[in-house]
Amino acid sequence: MAFGHFVPDTLANMSLVLITGMSGTGKTTVLIELSRRGYRTLDTDYDGWVLPDGTWDESRMSDLLSSEPSLVISGTVENQGRFYDRFTAVALLSAPIEVLIERVSGRTNNPYGTSNTDQCSIRQYVLEIEPLLRAGATVELDGRRTVAELADAIGRLMTASDQT
Repeated sequence: MAFGHFVPDTLANMSLVLITGMSGTGKTTVLIELSRRGYRTLDTDYDGWVLPDGTWDESRMSDLLSSEPSLVISGTVENQGRFYDRFTAVALLSAPIEVLIERVSGRTNNPYGTSNTDQCSIRQYVLEIEPLLRAGATVELDGRRTVAELADAIGRLMTASDQT
């Protein structure tokens, strides 16, 4: 085990954790690291989890959360609050607007955020939406921390219920 990395002895019988936040906070990057570490993960930005109206497919999400004992989900949608009671933890990743804009401007895996219009929207969402996410979150993590530190923190959330 590398120093500073939390690697669970077992990944069975753990928790459901939602990682949420604005574009550019590092949700997808952390999810990739958690998957690399052996956690089961789902990025709801892909594979039809988000409907054309920008909300999660509630029936599909309910079925998933009922059938998965251990999963880290990433997403930020209008109706996610309907599912908060199903998660062991809701982790908000946040970072200053300047950091978000710099990150989305330079990414190559997702075109959102590269246009001035997108960047204006992100600025507005930080002012209007992020406070709502913060109010529903059980923990807020600084998205400027290293990917390893953020994955360690989420790993601890995943196993917290096993240690009580």
